[in-house]
Amino acid sequence: MEFMMNKLLARGLLYLLGLMLYGCSSADNEMAGGNLQAVNHTLHAINWMSVNGYRADGGGGRSCCIIMPIKWRPGLKANVEWEVDPEPYAYSKWPPLGTDGYRIEQVKHAANYQRHSATVDIPEWPDSKRCGLTVHFLVCNQIKLTSSCWASSSPNYPIKEPMGMKEPAVCPK
Repeated sequence: MEFMMNKLLARGLLYLLGLMLYGCSSADNEMAGGNLQAVNHTLHAINWMSVNGYRADGGGGRSCCIIMPIKWRPGLKANVEWEVDPEPYAYSKWPPLGTDGYRIEQVKHAANYQRHSATVDIPEWPDSKRCGLTVHFLVCNQIKLTSSCWASSSPNYPIKEPMGMKEPAVCPK
């Protein structure tokens, strides 16, 4: 009798597990890879960034990959972390590359790197097109995200801030 009860319990657990796995594989939860891109609008260097744990070069260009849902749904968030080099051209005054003096300067310089993070909504994309995710770094350690398929030079591109923006004397809170 005890064997039958254990067998029934095991079947019930397998059935429940199957239902849970089916829910995870439904069309609304399907995931796919996409490009992850950074666009730096500031005069500082972005050493690296990560979006929901997917790390990429922050200097610009596309990196592969970020895993995103195939279908957008309300409430999607991006946890973005990044590191800023506030003086990206300081190395021009350092001793020659490969020397002990250069390595000492690099350690001092790296101590001034700043790390930031923000959690922002992932903007909606059309069901028919998913074009990855682009993180735009703005002054005052602000960011904007887009999943637009338009080129940044297009009038339809949603991010309009200029490149080479200077930090204001005081950032808004």
